[in-house]
Parts: sequence; C-alpha cells; structure tokens
Amino acid sequence: MIYILLNAVPILAATLAGLLVGLVYHRLSRLPQAGIGLVVTVALAQAWFAAILAGALILAPDKAGGWTMAIGSAVVIWIGFVVPTVVVTLRGRRIDAGAVAVDCVYWLVVMLVQAVVLKSIGLVPPPV
Repeated sequence: MIYILLNAVPILAATLAGLLVGLVYHRLSRLPQAGIGLVVTVALAQAWFAAILAGALILAPDKAGGWTMAIGSAVVIWIGFVVPTVVVTLRGRRIDAGAVAVDCVYWLVVMLVQAVVLKSIGLVPPPV
C-alpha cells in the first residue's frame, strides 16, 4: 500500500475530480441536499476508488498503450465490481431499473474521469 503514499497527489486530484462529477450529478438529478455524513462517505469512497484505480494503473502492462490501459482498467473494474454491486444493492431495495442504470453510468463516468486524471498526472510505482 506504499503506492498510495507515493501517489498521494494524483490520488487526491482524482478524488476531487470524482467529487466534482458527483456534484454535477447531484445537481442535475435534483436530489435533496446531502448531509455531512453522506458527503464524508462519498469522499472516502471516491478516495478509495482513486487509490484502487491507481494501483491497477501501476500494475497494468503497457503493451496496449498507456491510455488504452488506463481507460480499459477503469472499465474492467467498473464492469467487474461496481456494476454488480450497484445492481444487486439497488434492485434488492426495489429501486427502479432506470435509476439503477443512471447510478451505474454515474460510477462509470467517475472511474473514467479518475483514470484520465491519474494518467495525466502520472503515477510512481513502489520501489522494488
């Protein structure tokens, strides 16, 4: 987990970018004002996504090209972990399928934006 400390600046930038996406989504969806507890939870989730994505980008092979791997890693993590979790959780609570789809797309946009930020700033691999 040393890579998180080594890449604190890009991870923080990706977290802030994800929070900005969330703010736009929140405003466009006309959701009620979020309390401080939800804001903190979302910020922690955004930071964790950014850290996990940073680790995936550090480990990703460059054979397909850096940008392809950055975007591809975000999409694979989204399809493999985010979509099933969101679908099971929200549909289990009987949330409308359309709202579930919107939330899934929101997380895809977050992951893609974070991948672009992380790739643009650059990441430092941990010492061997």
